[in-house]
Amino acid sequence: MSREILMLVDVLAREKNVTKDIVFGALELALASASKKRIHDDANVRVVVDRETGDFETFRRWEVVADADFLDEEQQIALSEAQEQDPEVEVGDFLEEALEPIDFGRIGAQAAKQVILQKIRDAEREQILNDFLARKEHLVTGTIKRMERGNAIVETGKMEALLPRDQMIPRENLRVGDRVKAYLQRIDRSARGPQLILSRTAPEFIIKLFALEVPEVDDGLLEIKAAARDPGMRAKIAVKSNDQRVDPIGTCVGMRGMRVTAVTNELAGERVDIVLWSADPAQFVIGALAPAEVSSIIVDEERHVMDVVVDEQNLAIAIGRGGQNVRLASELTGWTINLMTEEESKSVVEAEAAAIRVLFMEKLDVDEDVANILIEEGFSTIEEVAYVPLHEMLEIEAFDEATVQELRERARNVLLTEAIVTEEKIEDVADDMLSLEGMDKALAGKLASNGIKTRDDLADLAVDELTEMTGIDSRRATQLITMARAHWFAEAGERN
Repeated sequence: MSREILMLVDVLAREKNVTKDIVFGALELALASASKKRIHDDANVRVVVDRETGDFETFRRWEVVADADFLDEEQQIALSEAQEQDPEVEVGDFLEEALEPIDFGRIGAQAAKQVILQKIRDAEREQILNDFLARKEHLVTGTIKRMERGNAIVETGKMEALLPRDQMIPRENLRVGDRVKAYLQRIDRSARGPQLILSRTAPEFIIKLFALEVPEVDDGLLEIKAAARDPGMRAKIAVKSNDQRVDPIGTCVGMRGMRVTAVTNELAGERVDIVLWSADPAQFVIGALAPAEVSSIIVDEERHVMDVVVDEQNLAIAIGRGGQNVRLASELTGWTINLMTEEESKSVVEAEAAAIRVLFMEKLDVDEDVANILIEEGFSTIEEVAYVPLHEMLEIEAFDEATVQELRERARNVLLTEAIVTEEKIEDVADDMLSLEGMDKALAGKLASNGIKTRDDLADLAVDELTEMTGIDSRRATQLITMARAHWFAEAGERN
């Protein structure tokens, strides 16, 4: 028997291209499973196979538990009973009893065979997957083997990959036998079927395709910084040259457009705009909105928003069909883009100026002329009036030194008064809300004025309620509410 075991292990290891340890492990599990058939299905059985001789030993095991926790006599033994056999045994230890070698019979042998084959198959799949991952291939090429409920099963080497229906390019008619390229989106190790999940719609796919077609990318002369796609319709990629001698756009286009055409053909005719990447966000956005021409741009770094002004003739081009151009530009740059005409921009500027004018007149107790001068000089908040360096304010021709000092004094008094009021408001605010990331005293004061004083109070709010209550943007409101609700999910997880 021992010699047969060693021969079996050797043959399986070579045939399935797995290590002998894996086969020995599968064999031990199989022998344990077959042994349980003779004892009890719930019994805990351990088998040890000698790697050199092929001899094996079988043990029946019981876990030592406290007397009060003793429930299963097939797998557990009470501490008091266990200590009669071994006085030094503790809770959590195992007691073992050697079993006599038994004849498994036809049923036991069949069960053992099934366990071995399954474990070998799992190990073989894992080995193939590890070999694949070691090659660090993100762009997968394969042949469609079959279609299952609209999903394509792609054969790539010794592996099968899944291309879900929602990751196919719309209106693309893929058939069995077609050769396709796709991006390796993720690996699902828990799946019984194909573990490689592919995508032909991911932005990373077009990046890898250009890297394949443009050798300068691998050489480090060219860098593809970002990509945004409307699969099957239009895409934008941002490129940057690391060598002044290399034209990034021309290099990606290729001679007579061969390189970009090859990518377009692979993407079922998807039109590609190549944009020059810039470290300057405003310049990057202007390039991303091409072919539309931008008249002016206003950057709001706090809200991560850009107000882009175009003339009437360029507005439709900037928006694109169904908002496609501006949407892709926003995804590419990571900025929220608000398009507007010059008339709309003028109206927005006037509305903002009017709000600031009212603020200065009410808070600083000045007339409209003084407020207008401050606005014209670029002041928009009370803090700026209070703390902008003195010499900068003295440069304003309309103000003398006494006026400047008076304005600064009034601004600081206003800020001090507001700080005192805020401190009074947040006295009753719970620490758990104040400690939230992104929460400050000014915001907490506004919330307290509306009766929101605890983390749970904040968690109960909707995003639009919070933005209306405090004036913050929806992104920040979403983040705050999400963090306020985090403890709910943590507590639910603990209960489960």
